[in-house]
Amino acid sequence: MARFVNIIIMKNLFTVNNVSKAYANHLALDDVSLEIPENSIFGLLGPNGAGKTTLIRIINQITAPDSGELLFYDEKLSQKHIGMIGYLPEERGLYKKMKVGEQAIYLAQLKGISKSTAKKRLQEWFDKLEIIGWWDKKVEELSKGMAQKVQFVTTIIHEPKLLIFDEPFSGFDPINVNVLKREILGLREKGATIIFSTHNMSSVEELCDDIALINKSKKVLGGSVKSIKDEYRQNRFEIKLSEMPMELETQLGQKYNVLETSKDNDLININLQLPSDCSSNQLLETCMAHSQVLGLKEILPSMNDIFIMKVGENNTL
Repeated sequence: MARFVNIIIMKNLFTVNNVSKAYANHLALDDVSLEIPENSIFGLLGPNGAGKTTLIRIINQITAPDSGELLFYDEKLSQKHIGMIGYLPEERGLYKKMKVGEQAIYLAQLKGISKSTAKKRLQEWFDKLEIIGWWDKKVEELSKGMAQKVQFVTTIIHEPKLLIFDEPFSGFDPINVNVLKREILGLREKGATIIFSTHNMSSVEELCDDIALINKSKKVLGGSVKSIKDEYRQNRFEIKLSEMPMELETQLGQKYNVLETSKDNDLININLQLPSDCSSNQLLETCMAHSQVLGLKEILPSMNDIFIMKVGENNTL
């Protein structure tokens, strides 16, 4: 009997094809291409001045590329897509003398939502983020974190297909960072596609499905977070032993690159790098001949390590 296998094909919500942009004597983007799958969180990474902000401005149609094309699904990006995009810039801005609720309703109406619908949605979000008590206060009375929550809500209130968050956690305490992370993941679950620009690599590992790293106007790295971490694995392992006889210590030093050895509650933790022709099974065999093995795990490079390495490589070219 024939067997049928379900193959899930990810459709791109947004595509950037060979986009370049120059300002006077500065090349901001040089032939950059990206594929952003729908219902995903896409990390747009890079050091300051790499070209990320220029690309975000082009996606928002604040400026236009010199060459290349941008597609929303399979349509060329145009004015009709503006209402399908929500953008939270790194530099926030609210009218300080307006009352919070009035301003939020005003901004929602600019995005095509009726006043009654805007008020209902906004109050639900304000209640959810525990800022409903500030509804009738002036913006100038808000703390930075409170103001950022208000702007987060006004960015997503029209339920756009594509959301762009530029350093969304800037200025938040750890508790509110976790609150916002939960809401961002919830937005993806409800069907949104998110471009997430940040310098916080731990957040990238926690939230992003795919990333692109831009440096000196060029894309220098791209793909899923998992595949990139696998690609840059360095054959490093941490092994936990019950004891470390002198004979085993000598063998490990001869066969492997021992990076660190520490003791924790009578357990010996060894961090080492294996030669390319050596497997973790061989490491286990070596250790089990002399000690009890209590744990073994591979140490993959962090996105922060990979970011620093790739930017460093690119800067030496």
